[in-house]
Amino acid sequence: MTLMMLLVFAVLLALALPVGYALLISSGIAAVTVGGIPSVAAIVKIFQPTQSFPLLAIPFFMLSGSLMMGGTLGKRLIDFATMLVGRFHGGLGQVTVVGSTVFGGVSGSAVAEASALGSMLIPWQKREGYPGAFAAAATASSATIAGLIPPSIPLILYAAVSNQSIAALFLAGLVPGLLLCVGFMLTCYLSGRLRGFKRLASEVTLKGVLRVTIAATPALAMPAFIVILLRAGIATPTEVSVLAVFYGLMVSMLVYRDLTLRRLYDALVHTAITTGVVMLVIAASNLVGYVLTVESVPTAVAEWTAQTLSSPWMVILMLNLIMVVVGMFLDLPAAILLLGPTFVAIGNAIGLDLTQLGIMMVVNLSIGLFTPPVGTTLFIASAISREKVGAVVRELWPFYLVAIIVLGLVSFIPAFTLY
Repeated sequence: MTLMMLLVFAVLLALALPVGYALLISSGIAAVTVGGIPSVAAIVKIFQPTQSFPLLAIPFFMLSGSLMMGGTLGKRLIDFATMLVGRFHGGLGQVTVVGSTVFGGVSGSAVAEASALGSMLIPWQKREGYPGAFAAAATASSATIAGLIPPSIPLILYAAVSNQSIAALFLAGLVPGLLLCVGFMLTCYLSGRLRGFKRLASEVTLKGVLRVTIAATPALAMPAFIVILLRAGIATPTEVSVLAVFYGLMVSMLVYRDLTLRRLYDALVHTAITTGVVMLVIAASNLVGYVLTVESVPTAVAEWTAQTLSSPWMVILMLNLIMVVVGMFLDLPAAILLLGPTFVAIGNAIGLDLTQLGIMMVVNLSIGLFTPPVGTTLFIASAISREKVGAVVRELWPFYLVAIIVLGLVSFIPAFTLY
């Protein structure tokens, strides 16, 4: 049953069918025809995860991000990042990285971040003489930091799969996210210095710093607002997501005063469409997980791994290699939902902390977002910059190096996530 499901899934992906439909069709055929599972039971398994209260956090966090990113806030964040690093070598690339890190605390989505930031910063960098391929590479790679900075949609999905604390995962993702930020900034600095990219001639004054920082404070406060409420036990993740929407509405209406009915409508439509895509993948993945559980695949794989590989570090290395390959072909949410149950069983078998495993999965699979052949942020940035994907990939190699170093630190040194 599992073998047939995998074969049908591979064929459907090769035919360019969307991942959600490919999962649904392949698992449905395997469950009902080969596995003999009653069709009613299969339908129940499909709809079961859509009734999850914690998963309500996903659409609300998406809506709060859409409300805040669609107006004046974006310009204020770019002004803040420019004030911090714009005058250094590779300054506009560093602005992209800092902007992505701050935007990550608002959107929680790498794809939304690549679209929003890329449309503003890539044309700006090209006008200032930066190579379009480099601008696209900086955007495609740094957008993935959103997967680690609260409110992270991938970490919410992993929490649902592994039954781990969302608050603990949010806190654990901060240091790896900041490490990626520093590493990507250093990459932009060295590139700018070695290749002679134009530097912004901007005079920094105390008055200017205070003005820009105060203007950006509502956005900068969002991640802290989320983590404090969760860690203090004041509200559940779902309640925090609703409060985030209220916060976004208040900031847009009272602070920046740029909320129009049209922008509210666009934010609601965007949230509905994106939530529909994510929930389709979640629903289909639940049936896939049920098929695997019926045949005890996660348990069998965990036992085989523990008996065959001689040490935990070899198991962790194997998990990373599997994720690198899977992340090149599957989008991050689908990969987490598919690999999560099996990897959690393996993690338990070797004594790997499941919070550390979750951060390791998000960092690893995020690399796939800017890696061909199915890199979502890579294609978005390439389309915005109007550069060929191959040219962007050639500019990405130092960013890959930084991401792999951070992945190694997260995978083999628990202190980076369990501090």
